[in-house]
Amino acid sequence: MSPRDRALAALTGLAVGDALGMPTQSMCRAEIRAAYGKIAGFRDAIAGQPIAPGLLAGTITDDTEQALLLARLLVDGGGHVEPRAFADALLAWEADMIRRGSADLLGPSTKKALSLLENGVPPEEAGRGGTTNGAAMRVTPVGIATPVDDLATLVDAVAETARVTHNTSLGLAAAAAVAAAVSAGVDGANRMDAFDLAERAATLGAAQGHWSAGGSIAARIHWARDWVRGLRRSELDDAVADVIGTSVSAQESVVAAFALAEVLDPADALTTAAGLGGDTDTVAAICGALLGACGEEIPAELGETVVQVNGLDLGPLVDGLVTVRRTIP
Repeated sequence: MSPRDRALAALTGLAVGDALGMPTQSMCRAEIRAAYGKIAGFRDAIAGQPIAPGLLAGTITDDTEQALLLARLLVDGGGHVEPRAFADALLAWEADMIRRGSADLLGPSTKKALSLLENGVPPEEAGRGGTTNGAAMRVTPVGIATPVDDLATLVDAVAETARVTHNTSLGLAAAAAVAAAVSAGVDGANRMDAFDLAERAATLGAAQGHWSAGGSIAARIHWARDWVRGLRRSELDDAVADVIGTSVSAQESVVAAFALAEVLDPADALTTAAGLGGDTDTVAAICGALLGACGEEIPAELGETVVQVNGLDLGPLVDGLVTVRRTIP
């Protein structure tokens, strides 16, 4: 696969995972089993879905929409995004979602940071409480647009887009890990090598943000990858859901995505993520981006469906991101 093909697969994988997790997000495993049985493909959201009631099968959520928003800003800015412009774009996106009657709005860290920013708090301070997975869920375009040859430069690019909402050791480390794995994959790395690099990037990212109490993202990814390789398939779901965790906390959901991507093929990884409970759409979205970037084949029928249902045209956006990548020293 060419770099362009891997970049397209990363965004497609993100959208597919997001849409698979849409009907199950914020539900527990028992509720998911009762409502849907085993998740094996796209499903319509039930009327009682807490965030996306009644949405059609294959519909994307905030994970993909915010990633595409960031991608457009990166292309327009030649690889750079001014923090306040990004904040304004996120607020405009949420206002549009409210007009559409959606409850799938900005996450807790982003919402708090943008409120502080509107009240005059400087961008570098507004995100000092952001320890959730919002920056990591939308960071894939940064990985596509930024080479990984100089890891510190890539982490700086991540921080530029993440600092305004997630300027913490946990938030930046998680976003840096995802971006580094995606960037390495676009350059041709397999998932083992890409995920090794993600751990190094997480260490660098943690050093950039305000320190927050919590397990080290780099250490937890390293531990989780090693642990799940020794598990039987029948043990994996319980291990990820009950021990690693799938909440919006960066040190749970992002680590869970790496754990699933470490040992499962894309179809199994994404449907498994969608059935684990918690922040299912984000776990599956990040998992899809990681696997797609690393050359693992996202099922074509799933990709075609999510593009058709949501009217996505990812090709021109990918071309723009790859062009930016070629211009960055």
